[in-house]
Amino acid sequence: MGRARLRDLGITIGTMPTGKHNAITDVPGVRVGHSTIIHDDPRIARTGVTVIFPRAEPIWDNHAFAGFHVLNGNGDFTGTHWIDEAGLLTTPIAITNTNQVGLVRDVLVEYSTHEHGVEEWVMPLVAETFDGWLNDINGFHVKREHVYEAIVKASDGPVEEGCVGGGTGMICYEFKGGIGTSSRVVTTPSGQFTVGVLVQANHGDRTLFRVDGVPVGRELHSGVVPVPAEPPKQAGSIIVIVATDAPLLPGQCRRLAQRATIGLARTGCVGHNGSGDLFLAYSTGNTVPYEHHEPYDVQMLPQPQMNPLFDGVAEATEEAVINALTAAETMVGYKGRTVHALPLDELQMIMRKYYR
Repeated sequence: MGRARLRDLGITIGTMPTGKHNAITDVPGVRVGHSTIIHDDPRIARTGVTVIFPRAEPIWDNHAFAGFHVLNGNGDFTGTHWIDEAGLLTTPIAITNTNQVGLVRDVLVEYSTHEHGVEEWVMPLVAETFDGWLNDINGFHVKREHVYEAIVKASDGPVEEGCVGGGTGMICYEFKGGIGTSSRVVTTPSGQFTVGVLVQANHGDRTLFRVDGVPVGRELHSGVVPVPAEPPKQAGSIIVIVATDAPLLPGQCRRLAQRATIGLARTGCVGHNGSGDLFLAYSTGNTVPYEHHEPYDVQMLPQPQMNPLFDGVAEATEEAVINALTAAETMVGYKGRTVHALPLDELQMIMRKYYR
């Protein structure tokens, strides 16, 4: 499960309560699985794939409303044109490295058709961030069996974080990054709902990194924790997946996805030119049946009641990014390059210094 989570260190982000596992899987029915690939022979591999099953029911037959948002578009997320057009999530979601989006997409098509009998088109949602600084990315290490491993391992409950799955070789704020997750329970006049966030964090400059408003990155100067030598030329990217059981329509899901930007900004993310900052939000509060030939009813949360969900997404996104950092471990990878983990003792001392 990685080194620690932020709350294990006595540090709390925001004021809203978390779900049972403080993870995207607190949204009922959501499952997450990882396949992690680490080896040095015949080539250096520090990579993997993460798969998210969006709801308990088969998503191919029980679609979910969804919305997509781009902060900066130097990245790839397949299948999002249909999200923009129809507002429908119709497949599982996967996250991997930049060079293997096509393979992962094809395996999800195979899985959908062979294992679930989908007979018509399948347009899987597969996102990427670049791990080529720690991973020999042109070794194309992710294979069909790794995607299936992530699928088979997908479960509810606690989610592994840090150097796992698609996040294995990622770098965040010049510390070791990767997968992080968090959730919030929100209360509205229409009832109580859960908002869950999962990130693949591979972005940011250390000098901008903040925790609950504290300039941790500036306090942890390079003399304390070395920055990567010959750092990657591009600023990196982040994928954010937002799930909720609140009954939302596609436009409301898009508005929810936009609020991930607020949580990222609180950690120090700007969305630089070389960054692919891509956010998907979906709702399990309605079911859109694949084969239905008559009009059907759907529910919509009143727009003013979206505010607590906006707050929840911002808090959960901020915490998910930092959970990725606190869980990740120092890694040595391609060409002997080393990326150091965020030092937890120093983090606690800095937060105490600022009365956090």
